[in-house]
Amino acid sequence: MSTMNAPEVLVTITPAAGAEVQKFMQAENVTPEVGGLRVAVQPGGCSGFKYSLLIEDKPADDDTVLPQGGFNLFVDPFSMQYLGGVTIDYVTSMQGSGFTFKNPNATGGCGCGSSFSA
Repeated sequence: MSTMNAPEVLVTITPAAGAEVQKFMQAENVTPEVGGLRVAVQPGGCSGFKYSLLIEDKPADDDTVLPQGGFNLFVDPFSMQYLGGVTIDYVTSMQGSGFTFKNPNATGGCGCGSSFSA
C-alpha cells in the first residue's frame, strides 16, 4: 500500500459525491479511517472500458490511497493510468440519480455515461 503526498493521479470527488460515499460507508458499517471507496476501470462496457465504484473495508496491498477528507479513495495500478483528471459527481435529475464521471482522457464514450474508450 502506498500513500502518496503528491499523487500522480488526481481524482476529484465533488462535495455531492463525497456525501453520498459517506452515506454508503455508514450503511455498510465501514470505518472512514481504514475503509474507503474503490474507483476502478475495468475492460468492458459499450466503449471498451467501464468505471466501477465499490465500498471496501481496507485497501489492497498494491493500491494507491488518496485521502479525500472524510474517507479514502483506493485506486489499483491498472486503473491508475486511466483516472488522471477524472471528476466524480453525484447528480439527481428527473431521470434518476447516480454517480457520473468526467474523464478528460477519454477519447470516446457512449450514452450510458459509465463507459469510455481511451
